[in-house]
Amino acid sequence: MSRRAPRDIYNEDVFIVIDNEIALPARLAWLEPLIARLQRYLWLWPPIAFVLGLLGFFLVNRQQWLGAVLAIGLLLTWLLLIVESVASRWLSRRGRQTGLPRAVTTFITQVVHQETLFFCLPFFLATTIWASGQALFTGLMVGCALLAILDPLYFGLSQRHRWLYFLLHSLCVFVVMLVTLPIMFSLTTGESLVLAIAAMTFFSLPSLIGLLRPAGAVRWLAMFGLLILLGGLAWSGRAWIPPATLWLSGSALSPGFDTATRTPRGEMVLTPENLRARGLYAYTAIRAPRGLREKIYHVWRHDGRVVERIALIIHGGRDQGYRAWTHKQNFSGDVSGRWQIDVTTAVGQRIGTLRFTVADDADATHADGRIHRPPGIPGWNIRHLLGSRGE
Repeated sequence: MSRRAPRDIYNEDVFIVIDNEIALPARLAWLEPLIARLQRYLWLWPPIAFVLGLLGFFLVNRQQWLGAVLAIGLLLTWLLLIVESVASRWLSRRGRQTGLPRAVTTFITQVVHQETLFFCLPFFLATTIWASGQALFTGLMVGCALLAILDPLYFGLSQRHRWLYFLLHSLCVFVVMLVTLPIMFSLTTGESLVLAIAAMTFFSLPSLIGLLRPAGAVRWLAMFGLLILLGGLAWSGRAWIPPATLWLSGSALSPGFDTATRTPRGEMVLTPENLRARGLYAYTAIRAPRGLREKIYHVWRHDGRVVERIALIIHGGRDQGYRAWTHKQNFSGDVSGRWQIDVTTAVGQRIGTLRFTVADDADATHADGRIHRPPGIPGWNIRHLLGSRGE
């Protein structure tokens, strides 16, 4: 057929136009009014999914069951999509013209991609450290979310650049697992990352088979090599992946600490003399899903060099975040300069950073024990809307 409409999608002898008219085989004619009706309201789904993501982020502790229900719904949607794709391919090889045309499955996949990306996006926007490589990962997610709502680009990608479409599909599986596993099963970020990488490779297998169409040993080896490469890249770049369900809700520097109330005390100017004499407490409050038990680290760095790495165990579920602290007393040699304390997971994903300067002049940081809340979504106090729950 030579006629074209604003969005035309070809699938061998099937031609479907979604905007103005839909040409389907007679056995699938019932889909025409359904897709046409859904198309008019498709623009509503991305903002709805984004709002659901915000609710899941803010209610991850208070209404954890809601996050679990949303997560299960996302996973079931993905499972149904993959089963349909595999079943259609299996039946077509046996000469049975059953299943949905590619245009319809692409339309369904677009809705699922939008649901996944916009639901997960608030978690990554809130937990990203924007002055680090994590900004690249979250920026990639934002770009993919925009791609999913721009129909000409999305449908063109699905038809003409299947390898890029495969990467988008894999990214969606990856991020939804990173968000849902800690909420549903109280897995640590390290465990969630490993399982997300495994799920990403498994769920991307049907797409990769369709891309390479392996018929000989060389193509089969190439396909499994790509899967291993994809998983290896995700693991080696884990420091650039924000821990989607962990974020810093408060931090402070102080010369003293009240362990009974878990609050920083006192104040001092961070000169080399004061630091050697009194040491320094680093206080952090880390928000995590209820039931999560995770090992984190305070990594002390001086002018970019790691000088100490102290392990802590945190427990999720507290509205204000789990309060943990480290006390560094041994400051030897020349301690002047720029310091930072990176709060990281056991696998190296950064949760937050505390920075201070040690000097004998006005550049020295004043450690006053005041708890500072981070800017942006993690620091936005919505407890007056949800009520309060203390521990």
